[in-house]
Amino acid sequence: MEIQKPHRRRRYHPEEFKQSLIAACCEPGASVTGIALTNGVNANQVRRWMRERGIEVPGRRLPTPTMNAELEMAPAFVPLAIAPAKPESPDIRIEIRRGNAAIKIDWPVQASGDCALWLRDWLR
Repeated sequence: MEIQKPHRRRRYHPEEFKQSLIAACCEPGASVTGIALTNGVNANQVRRWMRERGIEVPGRRLPTPTMNAELEMAPAFVPLAIAPAKPESPDIRIEIRRGNAAIKIDWPVQASGDCALWLRDWLR
């Protein structure tokens, strides 16, 4: 029995299509990857088309921070009041769901080692 392997055909894109994608990628703020994905083409292929035509492939664009007058006048350091810490709970509180069973346990902090052993055995 001879199995015939299907032949892969290369995709063909007309030059007008390539030029339109390249033009869209050269727009300010455009994402080569976004445009390529929208048009069903791999982004690396679009970058290759750009290089082949001598067009510089745009690098990764990082947003540039904009400063307005209010930010320029803001002080460099602003002191903040820190709220006092809440007293710790005297108990270990555990809420577990396993299947249809739900369990809530309050365990004394002084017996935390016993709590860890029980929890390990229960979760097995």
